[in-house]
Amino acid sequence: MSAIAIRGLVKRYARDAPNAVDGIDLEVGDGELFGLLGPNGAGKTTTVGIVTTRVRPDEGTVFVDGADARRSPVAVRGRIGVVTQFNTLDRACTVRENLVYHCRYFGIAAGPARARADELLNAFSLGDRGDADVGELSGGMAQRLQVARAIAHRPKVLFLDEPTAGLDPQSRIALWEVLSELRAREGLTILLTTHHMEEADRMCERLAIMDHGRILVEGTPDELKRTVGVDTIVDLRVEGLDEPLRSALAALPGVHSVEDAPGGARVLAQHEDGMLARVVQAAAGHRLHDVSVTEPTLETVFIRLTGRALRD
Repeated sequence: MSAIAIRGLVKRYARDAPNAVDGIDLEVGDGELFGLLGPNGAGKTTTVGIVTTRVRPDEGTVFVDGADARRSPVAVRGRIGVVTQFNTLDRACTVRENLVYHCRYFGIAAGPARARADELLNAFSLGDRGDADVGELSGGMAQRLQVARAIAHRPKVLFLDEPTAGLDPQSRIALWEVLSELRAREGLTILLTTHHMEEADRMCERLAIMDHGRILVEGTPDELKRTVGVDTIVDLRVEGLDEPLRSALAALPGVHSVEDAPGGARVLAQHEDGMLARVVQAAAGHRLHDVSVTEPTLETVFIRLTGRALRD
């Protein structure tokens, strides 16, 4: 059984506006770490809102761990944990009380709730902070506490919305180490939304990129990177990409396409011996300042599918 099964999902907020979610199908396997990527306004937040029962869809079906999100929202809420990118900790409570009261809310008796809180404090390296006010926590500690609280009632599926936004590298690494241990130990399913492409590439088993309410592509990180159709990217920093330079680069053997890039040009190509030398030679006379060679990344896929324009 899939942890999350979405079929024909549609959400419209206004009759004369495009659908926020426009008929998507999506399936997340039990125990999988799945990434949902997309620019601002793509429909990610609405999709997650529907799956977590905070938004009611207009069409389609959503099942979470076998429970119908439309017909049995209370059952779904007992099966999920949600961590937003904003701090939602109760500042009137201590660190430990945030965990204990969460457990009590989900019907866990007082004794087991306290035991579960202490277990999570130790698991998330917060054992010495149990009696502290949450306002005294660093950003990384506060985010670890939010994750600990979200899984305190042992949900089947955890939703993480930009969980590492604003965290320093050490805090990001610590958070993902704990989450990896939880998945291995408890078989937790995680659906992640993030703008950190490297993080998504490293952590997610499968990904979907959506825009304008639709799923554009879905697969493993390597499968998505292969959709670019090239294995080498050469970035040139030159004094303007004019038509003669574009034509010269495009005519080179193995070159798939030539694009505008910040500060110059980007050449997408299949790797061939001597490729870099030919590219540099073609750019001679255009005041070549720098050149770099990389492989396609998730960011490459993301930009090619959704464009470079900034979104509000």
